[in-house]
Amino acid sequence: MIVVDQLRKAFVDPEGRPALAVDGVSFSAGPGEIVGLLGPNGAGKTTTMRVLATLVSADSGTATVAGHDVRTAAVEVRRSIGYLSANTGLFGRLTPREVLIYVATLQGCEDAEARAEALLDRFDIRRFAHAHCDKLSTGMKQKVSIARAVVHDPPVLIFDEPTSGLDVLVAQELFSFLEDARDRGRCVLYSTHIMGEAERLCDRLVVIHRGRVLATGTLAQLRDQTGETRLEDVFMRLVRGDGPR
Repeated sequence: MIVVDQLRKAFVDPEGRPALAVDGVSFSAGPGEIVGLLGPNGAGKTTTMRVLATLVSADSGTATVAGHDVRTAAVEVRRSIGYLSANTGLFGRLTPREVLIYVATLQGCEDAEARAEALLDRFDIRRFAHAHCDKLSTGMKQKVSIARAVVHDPPVLIFDEPTSGLDVLVAQELFSFLEDARDRGRCVLYSTHIMGEAERLCDRLVVIHRGRVLATGTLAQLRDQTGETRLEDVFMRLVRGDGPR
């Protein structure tokens, strides 16, 4: 579903010098799988996800999503993904119900209203369905953003820090939804700083630091590689460049 090969992306730093945000990143994620993208701030996670979502173009390397090249088939990629980031916005003057119907219609869903109604219930948004989005709490806005990302039931989900602003109960709703999506054969790329989330959700992990992939594998494989047990300790050993104990 997602194949990334030697992806590179540079930006210009405040002093006018090129800075590599993504430096030869390669990994894959398949159907029925949640792959976690882990790394400290500035590691290149969000840039990688934005390339996959066709929001920015890579300087070199290749990436395909659901069989579509992000460079040459951007429209097909966008139809195939549900993308959520910290910057995913809502239309403040629309209600959650109107937002979901509008986005589902844009995605070509003939049953847009039915899809919207189902997600209003699935994410417990019903009692706010007719309130303007700019009047919602931070957590409720995030739930509407999540519903917006998945209203067209895409085969690939790209979620960048999706629990931002969510309380524990709402986060559990999201985890349950993503686990259901995996069971239905969806491919999920999931970025988080919270190691407990990664341990619960992710079938495989990609650890990225300073734009480069340090390790990929299941948690068991990364434990064997580092000699650590807790994911937090595994992560720290990889990022610090320490060898096994």
